[in-house]
Amino acid sequence: MPVEISVGPPVLTIHQNSTFMVTDLNGEITGEGELGVFANDTRFVSYYAISANGEPWTRLTSSATAYNTALIHFTNQPVATEDGEIAVGTLALTITRVVDEGIHEDLDVTNYSLDLVHFHLEVALRSDFADLFEVKDHKFVRRGHIRTEWNAERGELHTSYTNRDFHRGCTFHPFKSDSRPEYANGRIIFLIELVPGATWHACCAYVLVHDERTQPPAQEHYEHPTGGADELQRRWLGAATSLTSANEDVYRLYRRSVEDMGAMRLRDYDAASDVWLPAAGVPWFVTLFGRDSLIVGLQTMMVHPCLALGALKNLARFQATERDDWRDAEPGKIPHEIRFGELAHFKRIPHTPYYGTADATPLYLITLHEARKWLGDTALLREYRDVAVRCLEWIDRDGDLDGDGFQEYQTRSRSGYENMGWKDLGDAVVSPDGRQVRSPKALCELQGYVFDAWIRMAEAFAALGEEERAATLRRKAANLQVRFEASFWCEDIGFYAFGLDPEKRPIKTIASNAGHCLWSGIADPAHAARVVQRLLEPDMSSGWGIRTLSARNPAYNPYSYQLGSVWPHDNGIIALGFRRYGFAVEAGRIARDISGAASYFVIQASSGLSDAEVKRMVRDAEQHAAEDARRREDIALRNQADHLAYTA
Repeated sequence: MPVEISVGPPVLTIHQNSTFMVTDLNGEITGEGELGVFANDTRFVSYYAISANGEPWTRLTSSATAYNTALIHFTNQPVATEDGEIAVGTLALTITRVVDEGIHEDLDVTNYSLDLVHFHLEVALRSDFADLFEVKDHKFVRRGHIRTEWNAERGELHTSYTNRDFHRGCTFHPFKSDSRPEYANGRIIFLIELVPGATWHACCAYVLVHDERTQPPAQEHYEHPTGGADELQRRWLGAATSLTSANEDVYRLYRRSVEDMGAMRLRDYDAASDVWLPAAGVPWFVTLFGRDSLIVGLQTMMVHPCLALGALKNLARFQATERDDWRDAEPGKIPHEIRFGELAHFKRIPHTPYYGTADATPLYLITLHEARKWLGDTALLREYRDVAVRCLEWIDRDGDLDGDGFQEYQTRSRSGYENMGWKDLGDAVVSPDGRQVRSPKALCELQGYVFDAWIRMAEAFAALGEEERAATLRRKAANLQVRFEASFWCEDIGFYAFGLDPEKRPIKTIASNAGHCLWSGIADPAHAARVVQRLLEPDMSSGWGIRTLSARNPAYNPYSYQLGSVWPHDNGIIALGFRRYGFAVEAGRIARDISGAASYFVIQASSGLSDAEVKRMVRDAEQHAAEDARRREDIALRNQADHLAYTA
């Protein structure tokens, strides 16, 4: 049996739309750390604990049974009461939670002893209304005022937060309870009395308040713990491209991926039944993102174009119209992300929205063209023509900081991002000796994205009858390709430079970014084989995918965000780049590695393949690769001729 691997600390995460709940495996929320109930970048619940006469329960099992549902089963430790001790393991507590706009929670207690029992079930609940950025950074500043009130008549606990014109609130409302709730000493208390074999039940609603907007749970009771009334998810699964395969790993991986994409839908951004927006990730990125939303749209086009259409629609709404140094905005630029928490409300962070991304603008054009290819709808080009023109103008004017014909980035905001490519952590761009590269930086993939965007937009404007503009874009793309080879190809390392430093010297770091240059088509076919070979060497190919940074670099750290870890989306782009230049077997190797890694994750059932079978499959693939070597050379030569004809 393969070992199952959990990524990150053991937590239960459930979510829907912009609301999510992260707890420990006991379903509780500790006072420290990154747990809680969150919505729109605010933490509404910062502490949750449940006990019997002050004694904690013993967890038997817990799991997220669906993306929006969690189920936790407990039994009791010895509980002292005035009538004697309740023996260990004679009570059962089940907590069922379902997230929609608010959260619905069912509490069920069963008495499996032979005696009458009575005790106090106590729920301790607190709210700090911290901004998501503060939770993530573990840095909290008290600003406004928190007030807690118990409404004895309604039996509900309401906690509110006010900081000038910023208001948030959380109401915990037990209802349909078999005993009346009371409140004392910071706890909601239920007096439970059960004869042998009897069960006690209470429903609890978490109602979240944003200024004048109230978010209650959608339903008052859930008969089935794994159900929920998510008709939208069922429609998505019915509309998405289905896949069948004799390979159980492939089938399960694809099916789970489709389910997860539907679960990541941000319904607040729906423009139509087939125009959706995906969240960039739970828990920290449940909002509109530029680069992330566009890449999701590109990589799920074969599943359904709705996510690409949603990214195009919503990002166009926030395309910058003026220069704003605080937000790193310039006219025509596509945003990086937008936030709605307290820090954004009072402009203490620039995410209103923030435009610190150098790649979202050309990726917007690539996604627009790709969506039109899949849909065959020229009306889509007409709808976003003016948006595309403004993107192209930004690329020429502000994307090229020094007018040398290459794309560079450098923040102007005191709270801006040091790095604005997809590797956007502050330490992500390093030299061969592991030291940080200063800004401005001209990353190799940015040039490829612009090349691809120009080629694609030339085709788009030709379809719109604007031949002169199309011809200009083709000439610019051809010129950029020639200049890119002259400045970025490093013969001494047989690889494309990571980027150019402030003095326009090549950064000769071996990193995965060069694979994006194959995907975009800017790479010279004569160099493609060497790039493919280098990316598949052991310091870059981990066996589970291509690393972000060579293991030989002094800055390499496999536990880091982007200095050696393996990213599936990065590998997907690289695999497409391999395939574009005729290296189909090598592209298949990346797909095999990534899907093989996925089969070990705890979210996915065991593959059913033995280790011996997996090893045999690897040996077979290697033999096929050797047999295909001569055929690959022929394909590469033909591809080179086709590529030169295409870009002429």
